[in-house]
Amino acid sequence: MKKKIKVGMDISQIAHKGGVATYTQNLARELSNIEDLEMVYFFSSLRKKAPLFIHGNVKNFRLPPTLFEMLFNRWRNISIEKFLGPLDIFHSSDWTEPPSSAKKITTYHDVVALKYPQWSHPKIVAVHKRRLYLVEKEIDMIIAVSQSTKKDLMEISSIPEEKITVIYEGPTADFKPQSKEQVESFRKKYKLPDKFVLAIGGIGERRNLGRIKQAAKDYNLVITGQTIPWLELDELELLYNSASVLLYASLYEGFGLPLLDAFLCGLPVITSNVSSMPEVGGDAAEYVNPESVIDIENKLKAVTSDEEKRKEMIKKGFEQVKKFSWEKTAEETVRAYKELMK
Repeated sequence: MKKKIKVGMDISQIAHKGGVATYTQNLARELSNIEDLEMVYFFSSLRKKAPLFIHGNVKNFRLPPTLFEMLFNRWRNISIEKFLGPLDIFHSSDWTEPPSSAKKITTYHDVVALKYPQWSHPKIVAVHKRRLYLVEKEIDMIIAVSQSTKKDLMEISSIPEEKITVIYEGPTADFKPQSKEQVESFRKKYKLPDKFVLAIGGIGERRNLGRIKQAAKDYNLVITGQTIPWLELDELELLYNSASVLLYASLYEGFGLPLLDAFLCGLPVITSNVSSMPEVGGDAAEYVNPESVIDIENKLKAVTSDEEKRKEMIKKGFEQVKKFSWEKTAEETVRAYKELMK
């Protein structure tokens, strides 16, 4: 009988919201169904329990992640094996880099705290610097979620290129176009106009909301987390279905999940011509210089006023999103694990 690879994986980020949680949740679920692996999951949170959808051995610790950050990134006197048992590979999250005798792999979603420290809290910058120092010394392989993130890593670190593998993410969920009745009911619930421009909110300057608001001053602009609350998946799907266009003119993204989510719902996308956005959007999106309000204004006008252009963008979006799936992400991750075990 072929010996399975025993992989420990930190899934603590699932306790939070955001792109890292989406990645961790979807990848863990897919990996738990792969026969070549014996998965054991490390989960720490004061408020939440480990997710039930993961079919694997979950070690649940009701302790604050900050304690493990101290334990693993600073004191470094206890190995991850003390919590998970013997491992062949340990796949770390975005925050901790524990000592381990196993092969070590980590995923980098972006390097925003290191490349643009002015956008992050000094404590977060300090944590990332400490973690990068440990990664540079100890890591066997890094997964970067885009070529852009790989390039950034090579610029801000001493990690050799041969240790960095690019594996793309998949969409947030299995979104699809919804019925007019469902969309209308959702619009009424949140008092949304028939036509509006959708933007994704966030903390700090990175999402470029100042320029987006200027460029969209003549349109109905809906911003998640600001003009509409942060929504659960079922209503987020309806939000994408209700909008006229997604305006995602971010200054920097490690990947850009909203682009794929919009494509799945048949929503045209205007996004930035920088960092990872062109990789994800392909030829399905319209691109802008995120620092030019005039450029954003012109692209908004072009997309919202030309119905034939919108139809072509929607068609291309459905094709582009087929290139990305969590099944594919998991398959390529397993391939990386097997490469480490050679």
